[in-house]
Amino acid sequence: MPRSVNTPNLFGRLGLVLLTTLLLSSGAGAQKGYNVLFIIADDLTATAVSSYGSEVCRTPNIDRLAAEGIKYTRAYCQYPVCGPSRASLLGGYYPTATETYGYVSGREQIGEARHTWPQAFREAGYRTARVSKIFHMGVPIHIEEGSDGADDPASWDETYNSQAAEWRTPGTAELVQGNPDGTIERKGGNVMTIVRAEGDDLVHADGLTAERASELLRTRRDKPFFLAVGMVRPHVPFVAPSAYFDPYPYAEIDLPEKVPGDWDDIPAPGINYVTSRNGQMSPEQQQKAVAAYYASVTFMDAQVGKVLQTLEEEGLADSTIVIFTSDHGFHLGEHDFWMKVSLHEESVRVPLIIRMPGRDPAVCHSFVELLDLYPTVAELAGVPYSAHLQGKSLVGTLDDPTHAVRDMAFSVSLGGNALLVRTDGWAYIQYGEGEDAEMELYDMERDSRQFTNLAYDPAYADTLANMQRRLRNKLREVRTNDLNIDYH
Repeated sequence: MPRSVNTPNLFGRLGLVLLTTLLLSSGAGAQKGYNVLFIIADDLTATAVSSYGSEVCRTPNIDRLAAEGIKYTRAYCQYPVCGPSRASLLGGYYPTATETYGYVSGREQIGEARHTWPQAFREAGYRTARVSKIFHMGVPIHIEEGSDGADDPASWDETYNSQAAEWRTPGTAELVQGNPDGTIERKGGNVMTIVRAEGDDLVHADGLTAERASELLRTRRDKPFFLAVGMVRPHVPFVAPSAYFDPYPYAEIDLPEKVPGDWDDIPAPGINYVTSRNGQMSPEQQQKAVAAYYASVTFMDAQVGKVLQTLEEEGLADSTIVIFTSDHGFHLGEHDFWMKVSLHEESVRVPLIIRMPGRDPAVCHSFVELLDLYPTVAELAGVPYSAHLQGKSLVGTLDDPTHAVRDMAFSVSLGGNALLVRTDGWAYIQYGEGEDAEMELYDMERDSRQFTNLAYDPAYADTLANMQRRLRNKLREVRTNDLNIDYH
């Protein structure tokens, strides 16, 4: 069952006087006192959300939220791995600025005097609570243990962990990765074990998380709240109650297009760490993996729906800013890639929805980054935040969805050695810096699935040079910060 831990603010108040010299006032007209409900899924690719175009996966609750809020179609994470992505969006800095590339909270990198996103709300008088995975937790290990993972105690008044059996959950199980002869039923760790589980939603971490979050919405009413709700699905293992698998018969799953020689023009560092080949996955196992991922997504979506329903029932919807997103995407067999880490589109693009009371629903096509959430929500709620945060406020898009926040998105991977610049028409990926750097360049208007690398085609030399220039400028920009980091 979830554990409750009440943690004193160890660092925030000590650094408040120092930080106030760096604060920005929130935008004109912001209303102090808005509650914040932040829901983040784990490993959810935009391609698996029906309101983002999936014709197979069912996400009715996320879709409803998208229909009521601002849906961002071009939102990108800053690092397609859980730990550094979450440290970036919660801390307010690019991974490249802080060199936060590991499974950590990022507190050591930003320092004790600087406020994380929830901590800024805590210092402004909000009750802040975390339910399950917000900063990094190892899935499944920390969920099995019911432990805190790489949490940041200074960010929260209350924390709750949702403990569950994960890959050991009773039910019909099958390992579809590294199991070519099918002799292994299940395996722990970061592998694609499928469990069609016995029992109801409360057998699972996300079921417990939705229950605890709903309880907090019903009982913590004495002052404005910042409630962060972390769903761990669809992160592997693909575990959900049996009924959620029913809409997805694996034999009816269409796998992504396979192109002969697809890897021939991808540099070696660009071949993802999990593939159909090194995973020894048969076409049938690939179909089962996709079907189980969709089942996990639909299960997670149902838990999101329970929390949103409680918000409505408690009369809090008109006073609460709701944010839904994921820490990064997930490959489902595109290029024979699986999971995250890659800088290709399916791994770095995420769903992002903001529902703000009193604002009309809309769709925004501007490039935005997860880094932008911190200053956006702080401004909307009238909470002071540091002038040195590297995100950009999205408040303008709530008033005018055609407002352009960014003209490109930037993400990194492989410990900062892989870098992505994504513009309107192009995706440029670079491995390393200097003369020995290897490259990928894709025409996203004519080749949106990124099959043809044009980086070494002389006909695109000017485009390549332009993208390289934009990357150099971006690196120069993000490495200029107030953290006094020494770059060599």
